[in-house]
Amino acid sequence: MTHVAIIGCGIVGAAIAYQLSGVSGLQVTVLDRHPPAQGSTGAALGVLMGVISQKVKGRTWQLRQASMQRYETLIPELETLTGHHIPFNRQGILMLAFENDDLARWQNLVKIRQSQGWQLEIWNTAQVESHCPQLNLENSIGAIYSPNDRQVEPTALTHALVAAAQQRGVTFKFGVGVEGVESMPVNGSNQRICQQIYTQMETLAVDWLVIAAGLGSAQLVNFLLSPPNQSSAIALKPVLGQALQLRLGNTIGHPDFQPVITADDVHIVPIGGGDYWVGATVEFPHGTEVVAEPALLEQVKQDAIGFCPALAQATVVRTWLGKRPRPEGQPAPVIGKLSGYNNVLLATGHYRNGVLLAPTTAQDIQRIICTTLDNPVDILTKHG
Repeated sequence: MTHVAIIGCGIVGAAIAYQLSGVSGLQVTVLDRHPPAQGSTGAALGVLMGVISQKVKGRTWQLRQASMQRYETLIPELETLTGHHIPFNRQGILMLAFENDDLARWQNLVKIRQSQGWQLEIWNTAQVESHCPQLNLENSIGAIYSPNDRQVEPTALTHALVAAAQQRGVTFKFGVGVEGVESMPVNGSNQRICQQIYTQMETLAVDWLVIAAGLGSAQLVNFLLSPPNQSSAIALKPVLGQALQLRLGNTIGHPDFQPVITADDVHIVPIGGGDYWVGATVEFPHGTEVVAEPALLEQVKQDAIGFCPALAQATVVRTWLGKRPRPEGQPAPVIGKLSGYNNVLLATGHYRNGVLLAPTTAQDIQRIICTTLDNPVDILTKHG
């Protein structure tokens, strides 16, 4: 058996665990200091902006497209395996457009998406009013509607991934942190391999180590790069996001058409029963710390009321915040081998797209591991 240890059980770590659970010959262990779906996963709104994004080519679009395709099969697959209900809004995303928006750019995107096999529509104000009478269109010139985009409840999805992976033999250890690692050089190269990881309770021998710990990933990389190697280290900046849940007690607009509605980067997410999530702020640190600013959350709420006036009558049920891991000096996300190591993989730094990109991140990690397993030369090299 090949032992794979995954550090971190947010949406990305859980997705990797589930993906690897389907590979014969792997023994998978997941470690996290906290229960699953904490940190940025527990704070996410789960809005999957794939088709409606302006990314049209290269790695960024390929990751988004692969994840959007996988979600269509992943949700029913997990629900069948576990019996868990995973709230999954299939009614798309409606993005309001304003005078300063470049409609020609959106028209070009519509053509590109059609060529790629995806649907995207530009609605005039009459169409928007017909479909979403709850919206204030005073300053709007219409909207872009993406019926193929989705929204998923991140915590429910993460718990379902954990349950499904457990059914397939993955071991999860919560309340367990990594205290150190042991590595050795590979003969005849400048590469190293990670042999063991140390926790408060035990020492685990590993053939592969996957670091999917969000903001905590940078510290784990430092364990492996001792003494520090600045050229291989990763820097992750915490970008705080605040959101709130509003309760009206009744559905606004047409009950049978409840897409995610977004305008000026403020999202209104219907979650059923007349409740709506509203968010999220984007707050960068000043110095080394990022502190939530209540005024910014209030501004998000007022912006949402501005284009959906009925929300002014809602009660605030709860507010929350989370810190997203944003890579510095390289694009998000960071997926692949840690420089200097043959058997350490990074799956972190997803910034605002951790939920969206979790499925394709898991596929990429599986591809790297399985390619090596299929190559006897690499296996021998890995073990020196």
